[in-house]
Amino acid sequence: MDLILFGIQGSGKGTQGIFIAEKYGFEVFETGAELRKLSREDSELGRKVKEIIEAGNLVPNDVVMEIVENFTNKIEPGKNVLFDGIPRKIEQKESLDALLNRLERPFAGILIQISEEEALRRLTTRRLCKTCKTVYPASYGSDTCECGGKLITRTDDNPESIKTRLRAYASETVPVIEKYKEEGKMIEVNGEQPIEKVTEEVFTFLDERL
Repeated sequence: MDLILFGIQGSGKGTQGIFIAEKYGFEVFETGAELRKLSREDSELGRKVKEIIEAGNLVPNDVVMEIVENFTNKIEPGKNVLFDGIPRKIEQKESLDALLNRLERPFAGILIQISEEEALRRLTTRRLCKTCKTVYPASYGSDTCECGGKLITRTDDNPESIKTRLRAYASETVPVIEKYKEEGKMIEVNGEQPIEKVTEEVFTFLDERL
């Protein structure tokens, strides 16, 4: 079964995604990373993606679905995929659902749930490693990353920028989440617990379903 990972900014879904992929052997599909990878490939799809990016345009939904299908065709047979960052909107959900159904890939969503207030608190206090880009919460006691790099605050981690991102999530992605809930395809996990407790809850759910 493939998984679609959801969570408001600051929920820790990226961290949990790493843990899920490592424990269960998922291949991770992250739209931005896949676009960058394809744009460096000398293939028909790679050239198409490169042209769109270099023109400064958003990648159309139909091309994103081409990219998803290309990804699933290349992975080892029987491997499950963890989708991170897609679908963001209802239109994209409908396209992704149709594609996964056509490819006969069962799927479910998993939501790391935190409140907007908690998201705002986390995002305004987290820091980023200047070297390796690892993100650290406010509770991390050092000014230096484990790799030795200096920890800094992201320029867009200010209250106004964060509120803009949270509004976009509420208007675009929350309807997708609600639709999956209606369809009985969403697992919800309390993301306001300590990281290890969130991981434990995620693994408990997945052990019962995978």
